[in-house]
Amino acid sequence: MSFFKLSSTVTRVGALSAALLAPAIAFAQDAAPAAAAAAAAAPVPDKGDTAFMFISTILVLFMLVPGLALFYGGLVRSKNMLSVLMQCTMIGAVVMLLWVIYGYSFAFGGGTSPYWGGTAKMFLAGVSTSTTAATFSKGVVIPEFIFMLFQMTFAAITPALIIGAFAERIKFGAAILFCALWATFVYFPIAHMVWDSNGMLFKMGALDFAGGTVVHINAGIAGIVGAILVGKRVGFGKDMMAPHSMTLTMVGASMLWVGWFGFNAGSNLEASGGAMLATVNTFVATAAAIISWSLVETFTRGKASMLGGASGMVAGLVAITPAAGIAGPMGAIVMGLIVSPLCYFFVSVVKNKFGYDDTADVFGVHCVGGIFGAIATGIFASASLGGVGYADGVTMGSQVVVQLTAVVTTILWCGIGSAILYKIVDVVMGLRVPAEAEREGLDLASHGEAAYHNS
Repeated sequence: MSFFKLSSTVTRVGALSAALLAPAIAFAQDAAPAAAAAAAAAPVPDKGDTAFMFISTILVLFMLVPGLALFYGGLVRSKNMLSVLMQCTMIGAVVMLLWVIYGYSFAFGGGTSPYWGGTAKMFLAGVSTSTTAATFSKGVVIPEFIFMLFQMTFAAITPALIIGAFAERIKFGAAILFCALWATFVYFPIAHMVWDSNGMLFKMGALDFAGGTVVHINAGIAGIVGAILVGKRVGFGKDMMAPHSMTLTMVGASMLWVGWFGFNAGSNLEASGGAMLATVNTFVATAAAIISWSLVETFTRGKASMLGGASGMVAGLVAITPAAGIAGPMGAIVMGLIVSPLCYFFVSVVKNKFGYDDTADVFGVHCVGGIFGAIATGIFASASLGGVGYADGVTMGSQVVVQLTAVVTTILWCGIGSAILYKIVDVVMGLRVPAEAEREGLDLASHGEAAYHNS
């Protein structure tokens, strides 16, 4: 073939190829801006926010084991120390598995029901390394895995809080079964109602930054119902039942305070100024509550106790939880100063008057402090008092009414649901250990080992 014929053939092939490829090229040129726009529209998690949420999640785990376990363990008698450690550990483990199997879906599954999130994300269906969860800032997201895990630690510690109310006399299996059922039918729905965008209380505008209703009122109500239904400890009011180790209680309370920064600051979901506001409030409200409880004890008893200091520490943390990223620092201090006298009154006066046996004062501190904190959040959210301000058209009075509605809803849902679940567990296996086992101590009777050995 001559050079000219070859050139002519190549030219015809080139022209034909160009004609065939022209539509594809045009499509690619049109599609490129659309693809670029779509990529630009999809927010990408910031590594700093992701790292912040990872640390916050680990801090909340630290609150449960060993923090809460040691706090409650020090408050019981030495023969029951190990039983409390084991209950906290096992409850956390069980609820973690329930959370990834169906709890996350029930709370945050994307369903439109005001009461539960549906089944779409059971077994973490659709949750992957590429899926994200929204934060409070438009266009800012975090990996869905870390959001799921952060919420899992809340779900794990909340039922563990309950056991302090009936420690030293409940069966190990009964405690675990009750907490599994309670997480399913009480905690997961309340978490959805308060924190999911489709939840009933969320849509009403209820303010609960980190769990005043979901965690503390919820656990406190379940605790008092359990203390009444399980019954008083053998020898209650007659035998010496003082905490066996205030040292360990102090260690546990201190761990709770440290971990609570993950609890409160992490609830901001971003490493931003809002998280730092929650951090400041977690410092100052707690400090004010410690001082306030110690002053009340000094005036009423003549001496400030370490038990009171630890109780004030937890009361302050409980009170500021719903308002951590909402109130201003001065408002947080006022909340801390007020909550301790309220809790002290319930722990020292109301408890004695009605005679219920709430071993670790779960109701007196968590429920009472949580109710106060939830209502006070509606007040101290006001910009005029240093808070972040209300939504458009919302006044202090209307916000307080919404907060009261959230409190009453939580009390009723949890109170009725918990009573039913305790009865179910009692029928299935019985709630209480035999009197002989209680006198021996649950460490040996339930677990066959002791927390301490005399050499």
